[in-house]
Amino acid sequence: MNVLKKILRELSYYFSDEEDPNEPVYDPVHIGAVIVLSLLGISVLFWLLWSLIVFGGGIQAKILPFLQIVFTSKTKEDFGYIGYPFEMGVFEGWVTNLVALVFSILIVTAIWYIFENLKKDERKI
Repeated sequence: MNVLKKILRELSYYFSDEEDPNEPVYDPVHIGAVIVLSLLGISVLFWLLWSLIVFGGGIQAKILPFLQIVFTSKTKEDFGYIGYPFEMGVFEGWVTNLVALVFSILIVTAIWYIFENLKKDERKI
């Protein structure tokens, strides 16, 4: 009989109207902000990876021709380059690829810097 009273008391706790002051309160604005910021982060990551790896053949398709132009007797016309806004051959989209590479390096460096500072703060404690 004592066990049954204990079970009923526990069940009545879950159905009572009294609020527990120690229970965390979730604001709908916080949940909305998490959703919006998560979508923003995913979108930025998608743009960076797409423009770095896919757009215009990706930066990986431009590295070897660029090195051949710099270190051999080949010219940019050998790779289909006629002029900037019109026909760029293999170098199509190089500006977007380069901007994505710079942003990626900046973001990775910023994340590295943040985690390094966290490690220093933990050592002080």
